[in-house]
Amino acid sequence: MQNNIKEDLHFFNELVNDLINDELENPISSAITTSELTSEFDLELKPTPAIAEDFKNELKKLVLNTPKSSSRLFFNQLFGGRHSKAILGDLLAVMLNNSMATYKIAGPQVAVEKEVIKQVNKLIGYPEGCGGTFPTGGSMANFMSLVMARDKKDVDIKNKGMQGKLIAYTSVNSHYSLAKNIAFAGIGRDNIRYIKSNKVGQIDVSDFKQQLVCDIENGFVPFYLNATAGTTVLCAFDNLAELSPVCKEYNIWMHVDGAFGGTVIFTDKYNHLVKGIELSDSFCFNAHKTLGAPISTSVIVVKDNRDLYNSFNNDATYLYQTDDENYNLGQTSFECGRRNNALKFWTLWKAIGTNGIAKIVEHEFQLADIARDYVKNNESYTLYSFNDSLSICFNYKDFDPVDLCTKLYQYNKLMVGFGYFHQQGFVRLVTINGENTNENILNFFKVLEEFTSKHQDKVKRIS
Repeated sequence: MQNNIKEDLHFFNELVNDLINDELENPISSAITTSELTSEFDLELKPTPAIAEDFKNELKKLVLNTPKSSSRLFFNQLFGGRHSKAILGDLLAVMLNNSMATYKIAGPQVAVEKEVIKQVNKLIGYPEGCGGTFPTGGSMANFMSLVMARDKKDVDIKNKGMQGKLIAYTSVNSHYSLAKNIAFAGIGRDNIRYIKSNKVGQIDVSDFKQQLVCDIENGFVPFYLNATAGTTVLCAFDNLAELSPVCKEYNIWMHVDGAFGGTVIFTDKYNHLVKGIELSDSFCFNAHKTLGAPISTSVIVVKDNRDLYNSFNNDATYLYQTDDENYNLGQTSFECGRRNNALKFWTLWKAIGTNGIAKIVEHEFQLADIARDYVKNNESYTLYSFNDSLSICFNYKDFDPVDLCTKLYQYNKLMVGFGYFHQQGFVRLVTINGENTNENILNFFKVLEEFTSKHQDKVKRIS
């Protein structure tokens, strides 16, 4: 088959139309077990090219049988839906295929990224001299914050390696990436302190203080706190205004992981959930989680842009050959050949404005209210979450949540996950698809109830 971009883009349009139509008719793709993959699909790569028609048919089959993460019945992960203006930006970024390392190869796309970073910093109230970048995801954003905190605590670490006993702190409910990141950074997993949470999933500030005092008395060096704006399970928001003074007293870098809930910065109605965010040292959020942008659209901003340079700048005369360092973005990012993840967020923001983004976020919280009210007002349900959260955690009658979620998937009815908090298991419904309506949310419960009524003998019960 020939390399023909116009012909392949025409076929791409056909595939996209087929996918969108199939999402409406079959919002949940048939569950395919790993043992069935080789019999269901012809995935083998061979020395000879595929016949053109076979290639197209196999690709279409593959696309239509992939889990539909933008359908109205997908509630399984902390992302969902798609915004057309963000899709437009991402498709153009693929066609342009610029690397964001230098101004020479990215041109005006550098200004696009810088404008997004500038406006995010303005929203959260960072001072002049702040900065930021687009990492490959929330885990990478958290990693970059950890490295900056490490390097700021000990300026010799970059060249001489670890010398002291650095200690990092986070909630027991924080994202799992911190454990990986602290190993990557050479600090070691044994040097994380997991702080207890209160009844609504926030870091227990008093427990944090006690652990700090204990570590200092034992000769350790506290350097980093990973606070969360929207924990993975409960969507809890740590009390930043109370945590910041403690961090300031002990010279600890406070990073706010807002990968899930950080987009509340765009709305006056819900930005109280991150009150005190301007006191942090760094902050990240994922536009692909709640705003319908394609994966990955992640942003990290820092109060002092010099910290990005301190940790990630490196001389490379073969690369940085024109313009000043402010427009050679490879000097403040982890990657060199970094794809343009800013354009899709810029096209979204430019097209609908800050007010339009706020409406998306507020709509998703309103959907959460609809779901939470349904659970509260139905005696067959037990609620485990709270107001001002995009997670609705519940159990239905005495059905085992793990088995219920598994069976709903296996029977191609719903994709929804389960979670745990303080050893309590439950179904976790997340309302992060801005395209959903009130009726879509109520239909979720209808599908669940009809399924359990029909298959109640096949779903395990809680003993």
